[in-house]
Amino acid sequence: MNEKTDLRIVKTKKVLYESLLELMKEKTFEEIKVSDICEKALINRSTFYSHYADKYELFSSYIDSLKITLTKELEKNSNISTSKEYFLEMLRLFLNHVEKQKNVYRAIMQQNRNSIIMDMIYHAFNEDIAKKIEIEEANHREKIPGSFIATFYLGAIFSVGMKWLTNENKYTKKELLNYLDILIPDDLNSTK
Repeated sequence: MNEKTDLRIVKTKKVLYESLLELMKEKTFEEIKVSDICEKALINRSTFYSHYADKYELFSSYIDSLKITLTKELEKNSNISTSKEYFLEMLRLFLNHVEKQKNVYRAIMQQNRNSIIMDMIYHAFNEDIAKKIEIEEANHREKIPGSFIATFYLGAIFSVGMKWLTNENKYTKKELLNYLDILIPDDLNSTK
């Protein structure tokens, strides 16, 4: 019985997420009401409120699940030897993640210009970079502090990734990675 209950909860949450995303393609998050979500999902309001306090909690829960999948993707970037390779691989993994979740990102960003998705991506990148810096700083002394380098390149990688996400057809994924390969120096700690 418990497995059936869990499966029903999973299915209910999934249909609520999908309904919210469909509605976000048509109107802004602020315009969407819980009753709209319930109507789209074909569930009662009482069912909605048994899982979420309001639409903000539903959206936050979905963003958290999206961050978990992005974080898992970024964790694949562990066996990279140079900082340049690391940042290029980070962007490649992010772009792959966005391609797999294209409908989700489009729905959230198309009508909704709020920063929650950008904050989620930035936070996931920042956490991954912080782990890498700890390892690098423990291994050798840098000419430039690792946290400074990370902040600098995080801004660049994040901006390029977000630009690609919002203007998807302007550059291909391969072109972006090639441009960054040229722009990012081989030795990030070079003072020359």
